[in-house]
Amino acid sequence: MIVPYSHLLFDLDGTLTDPKLGITKSVQYALKRLGIEIEDLDQLDPFIGPPLMQSFTEIYSFSEEQASQAITYYREYFSEQGIFENELFSGMIELLEQLIHEGRSLYVATSKPTLFAERILRYFKLDSYFTYVSGSHLDGTRSAKGDIIQHVLEEKRLSAADCVMIGDRKHDMIGANLNHMDSIGVEYGYGSREELEGAGATVVVATVNDLRRQLCGASFSAR
Repeated sequence: MIVPYSHLLFDLDGTLTDPKLGITKSVQYALKRLGIEIEDLDQLDPFIGPPLMQSFTEIYSFSEEQASQAITYYREYFSEQGIFENELFSGMIELLEQLIHEGRSLYVATSKPTLFAERILRYFKLDSYFTYVSGSHLDGTRSAKGDIIQHVLEEKRLSAADCVMIGDRKHDMIGANLNHMDSIGVEYGYGSREELEGAGATVVVATVNDLRRQLCGASFSAR
């Protein structure tokens, strides 16, 4: 008999909620302040998921100083408006309620600053479902997903063998692997099946309903 995972770590952006409008408009605002005009918000989708410092340096070849300034501008918009330009994925509440009913413990592991993640969870009335929220610091430290997952394990004294990381980008899968943890990649977010499988996802699911079927009442095992 396969025993369900006791502890489930969820990414936030692209996994629990669809943050596209708020994130891309915040990036658009930041770039405009730096003299770069982007009209098509779809071009900024790659910013959804990875740490902002990494995205600004890799996508726009910013220096660390330029990227830090861009993040400051980003937060000017995001903290007041972009944080609420966000939608909860359909079926997510039902999934979380069923997991809680089955006695699971739920955690958020996100590269977003913890302060913003907690505000989003309260806004969507999701905070009561989660035992602990681990994100990055506002100064940019602890932004790598592997470090964030490790922090949850250490802070809550969890065994990786009892846990699974659920996320939509390669960083979630890589972070799980670094911590010797199984992972579920979700295609309904912003990473493709190819990206998720290439990063070592244990399983990839297409929809929230597929995730629910994967998690509730049974679990997979790749061991």
